[in-house]
Amino acid sequence: MYSPIPLLKKRSVWGDALALATLAITIYAMMFVARQWSGELRSTAPIDLGIHNLPLYSLYSLFRALAAYGISFIFSIVVGYAAAKTEIGERFILPLLDIGQSIPVLGFMPGLVLGLVGIFPNSNFGLELACVLLIFTGQVWNMTFSFYSSLKSIPVNFLEVSQIVGLSRWKRLLRIELPASATGLAWNSLVSMAGGWFFLTVCESFSLGKNDFRLPGLGSYMSLAIERGHTPAIISGIVAMVIVIVVVDFFLWRPIIAWTRKFQMDDQGDVTQEIPFVTLLLRESTVVQRILNFLKTIHFRRAPEIAAKAKKRKKNKIEEALLPFNIFAILTPNQRRTLNTKLLNLLVVLFLLWVLTRVWELIRPLTFADYEIIFQGTFYTTLRVFAAIVIASIWAVPAGILIGLSPRMTRFLQPIIQVAASFPAPMIYPLVIAATQYFGMNLGFGSVILMLLGVQWYILFNVLAGSIGISRELRDHLKLVGVSRIARWKHLYLPSVFPALVTGWVTAAGGAWNASIIAEYIQYKGDLLRTNGLGALISEATATGNYHFLAGCLLMMVTVVVGLNRSLWKALFQIAQTKYRFER
Repeated sequence: MYSPIPLLKKRSVWGDALALATLAITIYAMMFVARQWSGELRSTAPIDLGIHNLPLYSLYSLFRALAAYGISFIFSIVVGYAAAKTEIGERFILPLLDIGQSIPVLGFMPGLVLGLVGIFPNSNFGLELACVLLIFTGQVWNMTFSFYSSLKSIPVNFLEVSQIVGLSRWKRLLRIELPASATGLAWNSLVSMAGGWFFLTVCESFSLGKNDFRLPGLGSYMSLAIERGHTPAIISGIVAMVIVIVVVDFFLWRPIIAWTRKFQMDDQGDVTQEIPFVTLLLRESTVVQRILNFLKTIHFRRAPEIAAKAKKRKKNKIEEALLPFNIFAILTPNQRRTLNTKLLNLLVVLFLLWVLTRVWELIRPLTFADYEIIFQGTFYTTLRVFAAIVIASIWAVPAGILIGLSPRMTRFLQPIIQVAASFPAPMIYPLVIAATQYFGMNLGFGSVILMLLGVQWYILFNVLAGSIGISRELRDHLKLVGVSRIARWKHLYLPSVFPALVTGWVTAAGGAWNASIIAEYIQYKGDLLRTNGLGALISEATATGNYHFLAGCLLMMVTVVVGLNRSLWKALFQIAQTKYRFER
């Protein structure tokens, strides 16, 4: 009789080898990265277009993208939870998220770069950290909105059960809210990484007035290759980017996506799902299992003691802080909440007044002619943003539903669309521009295609994540009673994915506004290609160091995006959370 023991032993050896090799490579790679970060400040690093430099450049860019993603994930959990679970948070955090999403990468650039370089004038740390934070601004928003939307869409009976059994906020987060949000977070993490790659050429190579900043990495390599029209270097950079994306997909995203399947709210589940090869190896690795068991042991032994000490320290600190203000001790809980709300409102008002004062100082020199140019550019960019969203929705909504409903199709297409979505669209802009010029299209129409290359994945991945959660039992029942395919699409599939689709639209719109700074203003074969639009005005103002005009453009973009979010998208969110909320 066949015995599986030899196979398990063999797999265990390979799993141990993979775990140890990954650890060794990670440590070795971090040594190179640490050397770059702690080295002497070089604002303009020399970029060699030789192919032999691509492995090191890829390592630098990959570390920056992963570091930015780690910050984005923590930010999304903390801020998304605060926005969804507190009235004060929802009132103040969501508008701030709208403002943050509406500011393009170039809007954060002057303050972050000049500020951090000034704080760390003798090392690359400030410039590297600024690059990571710039990538973070291109990653974080869709993850935060996805987590917020998932928390608001959790079935009410799940939350009621958690209150009945007496789950604390922390346990409810770990056992109900994070599992319910896992699928959306995982797929939006892919889009976040894609957003980071999208702006890599801008974050690693840019100009601020007379200052030219360039960090060694794939983004700066491709930026220089595109600027010079160096076709072999462009092809080499694209191949290197594909290799990086495939490796990250194989070792990171496939195991994560497979792991989130166990959180699907499906009565039957999918027992035929394929387990990724990396997951199988690490699951049977004795090294990994011993590390996990050791961490669990420490957690269960030390967690109560650590929690008790932290609670005691917190209580003592609060008592010490309130000692001079004994009035707080005699207030009722409702009075304290009211006082806290008023204090927070006062702080927000003071902060807004300070911001408005600074903005007014920047935009005061602008003339009526400047505002006329800004309004005209805003009109054209708004049309392109909505055109890109409509075109993307036409194919991404049905495609996302069809892929999500079919486990076989999901397994087959998942790695393909993950690689396609993660590939930074600006790297293939030269091919798109060449094609548009061949067919006689100007950049005004071509920029819509360039925006579409980036924003379509926000819609596809959100719809796909929403369709994966559609109950198979309900689908089978509708088929058994003879409900037509059109009726199933109308009454089940589209309503079920609508909350995720709204999140996709919101994040796609933010991505399109951000993409306009690249799509409307391009350096190609030594020539500058630009079209009339707000993104082009922002890029031009940044390149020339015209910070007064840049502030006016950013203020206009923030006003338009926040206005749309507070009217159109807010109304759609409200419909999604009420009319199309899925209750089990």
